[in-house]
Amino acid sequence: MDPTLSRPAVERVRSALLRVGIATEIQLQDSTARSSQEAADVLGIEIGQIAASIIFRLPNDYPVLVITSGRHRIATDLIAKHLGVTELLRADADYVKSWSGFSIGGVSPIGWESKISSRSTAFGYPEEVTVLIDESLGDYDVVWAAGGHPHAVFATTYEDLFRASGATSLKVAND
Repeated sequence: MDPTLSRPAVERVRSALLRVGIATEIQLQDSTARSSQEAADVLGIEIGQIAASIIFRLPNDYPVLVITSGRHRIATDLIAKHLGVTELLRADADYVKSWSGFSIGGVSPIGWESKISSRSTAFGYPEEVTVLIDESLGDYDVVWAAGGHPHAVFATTYEDLFRASGATSLKVAND
């Protein structure tokens, strides 16, 4: 087995997949993808099938995980309005790592490990994390998500990802 697939972050995702009953394998890609388009090109799929996990900060400094289709640019104003806050703030690499346990480029929608709070839900998120999923991911039979490392990905369905993440389904973009 490639050493990348045995890294602790990838193992957390693998364990989370088993725990929530998603029967899939984490696959190793030869190259990282700096964009959803690059990821789709590497996998030979449509850009919309990429389930990108993007973390924002709320004004109270808690995170919001948005699992979005790669075909969308997130409309932070829509999400802020839905959450009843004035704005969503950008999260830097240190913030992302401290809350999720993943480095940017490998943030998985499941299998989080908080460095700040040991309290977590059944889905593996700290209690303070809001999770939203782009309803347009439901347009695809198969979606692909990061597996805990920039080279690791897994295939699943919107329904399984929605269930496994405990997310709220939401329109996240101005089409």
